[in-house]
Amino acid sequence: MLGCDIGTLFKLTVAGGSYQEGLAAHLQGVPPGLLITEEQIYRDLLLRKPGQGELTSPRREPDIPVIYSGVNAADTMPGFRNAGYTNGTPLVILIPNLDRHFEHIEQYQVTNRTPRPGHASYASYQKYGEWDDAIGAGFFSGRYTATIVAAGAVAKQILGRHGIEIDAYVKEAAGVRAPELPLETIRKKVAAYKEVRRQNDPVYSAIFASGRIRPDMRFLQKMAVLAEFEKQIPDLEWPPVDEDAVRREHGVHPKLNCPDLDAADEMYRRIMEISEAGDSSGGVVEVIATGVPAGVGEPVFRKLDGELGRMMSIGTVKAVEIGGGAAARDSTGSQFNDQMYVENGRVKFRSNNAGGITGGLTTGQPIIVRLTVKPTPTIAKDQATIDKVSLENKVLQAVTRRDPTIVARVWPVAEAFMALIILDQYAMHLGYRSLGEESHETG
Repeated sequence: MLGCDIGTLFKLTVAGGSYQEGLAAHLQGVPPGLLITEEQIYRDLLLRKPGQGELTSPRREPDIPVIYSGVNAADTMPGFRNAGYTNGTPLVILIPNLDRHFEHIEQYQVTNRTPRPGHASYASYQKYGEWDDAIGAGFFSGRYTATIVAAGAVAKQILGRHGIEIDAYVKEAAGVRAPELPLETIRKKVAAYKEVRRQNDPVYSAIFASGRIRPDMRFLQKMAVLAEFEKQIPDLEWPPVDEDAVRREHGVHPKLNCPDLDAADEMYRRIMEISEAGDSSGGVVEVIATGVPAGVGEPVFRKLDGELGRMMSIGTVKAVEIGGGAAARDSTGSQFNDQMYVENGRVKFRSNNAGGITGGLTTGQPIIVRLTVKPTPTIAKDQATIDKVSLENKVLQAVTRRDPTIVARVWPVAEAFMALIILDQYAMHLGYRSLGEESHETG
């Protein structure tokens, strides 16, 4: 497997699988002097994991990250206070699998012969043959996206120090589309939704709020805590959420990160209606980045919009749109062009159909990307398939344990993925500009 890395100056390599011992994110390019903790990373991880009601699968992985390397184990000299801070070496984040249900392995072994239509299991068997890691879908499970979210949490912290913010939300689900809203409204509602999720997450309460895992603990001490916590997972209870209070106090939907509450209600109703009929649904996630200065991008083959197209690497994404996207085909130049003007010495635009990128370079406007998310391949209806070993025609029986939709869990992955790409491009931009400035000064 040769495609498990991304980035040039900020580089991520991922490893692991659904039923392996866990997942790993290996980051190069993390600058020294950052205070990064497992709690900070987990605040993002809790947003993508299953276990929060009808919109997610029944697997209850806690997704607790453990920083394995890349930070100082102690203050390095008398008078220094740098324990726990990044030291410039590769930052490695481990995410152990704690809810693997080994009693289900025989079921996987039997059903793996009949691949799910729409899933990678047939193609991966053709590539890797009998050695394909097919238990729990292996590396093609949505579990692997935890590595992206963990790495993205680090990237977002670095970007935040430079005034760059990234937010994602569910723009469309089950055919219901949210109306256009001001960016500040979106950002406020997304932040509120994240806080609601944190307040009601039992793993956060049990592990981080209680201090069971702290930055000053050794790796083996942290693993001992996880070994004990693994026994508690079957009895872990999600606290009842006062949905009326969430709506009243935060103005957000308790289960769906859509900033328009009326649209979120209709999305949820339609998702469940489709699910009760035995089917699944897709949707659209929108990601917005602000604070990126003009000129970021590396033409010709590393244009920023081309790099953002790498978000197709999220397993369930089937299309990436930037700005006006596919609507450009029905527009005229006078309609689609983002006309410019100067106000108080600053360049401004009358629209943002380009999504903040022209010629592969940022314009200084918000970068807007939309991801089309396909319906969940696993459905509660019989489907025609094959036995991929004997090459006989088969029928895949209906599956009741499933995600009605994946769009509700993709948005934090999209947010993290954009952060990785923008940070890498921003680092190249700063380096390139700095080299030019230095040569000018000495020339």
